[in-house]
Amino acid sequence: MIREYIDAALNKAHYELIEDDEPYYGEIEGLNGVWATGKTLEECRKNLAESVEGWILIHNSRGLEIPPIDGLVISTPRIMEVA
Repeated sequence: MIREYIDAALNKAHYELIEDDEPYYGEIEGLNGVWATGKTLEECRKNLAESVEGWILIHNSRGLEIPPIDGLVISTPRIMEVA
């Protein structure tokens, strides 16, 4: 399920060329803080996939909402108080 979510997120990625040592920049709208750079478009896309994966893991571990993409949903655990 996570792989499908990452693939769907990458399909929504926006890439641009920037003036930097790693001229390719990519981000995914709606996934705040998810961005990557690379020396080639392929490297940028690979780095962006890793960024999405890390973002999912952090959001999941903190119980933060992960927005659906193309109908794909990753549920976050709910922290419940035990009496």
